[in-house]
Amino acid sequence: MHGVNVTELRNHLPKYLASVMNGNEFIVTSHGQAIARIIPIIDVSQEAKKQLSHLRKTCKVGDVVTPVDISWNAE
Repeated sequence: MHGVNVTELRNHLPKYLASVMNGNEFIVTSHGQAIARIIPIIDVSQEAKKQLSHLRKTCKVGDVVTPVDISWNAE
């Protein structure tokens, strides 16, 4: 995460917004004090699809209907 002064942000706003659209985050400072954070908006449905896609590659679904010989307690 990068820091940027208010004056620098104001003078080069399109450049910083393009960087945020590419996934970067910025802390906005004024007189050396952090006053805001600019972060990209995350599309929740797109993020969920990405996580499901990752799970499909790593999970193995077996037979979940046939009883097993192992007794277990659900409590």
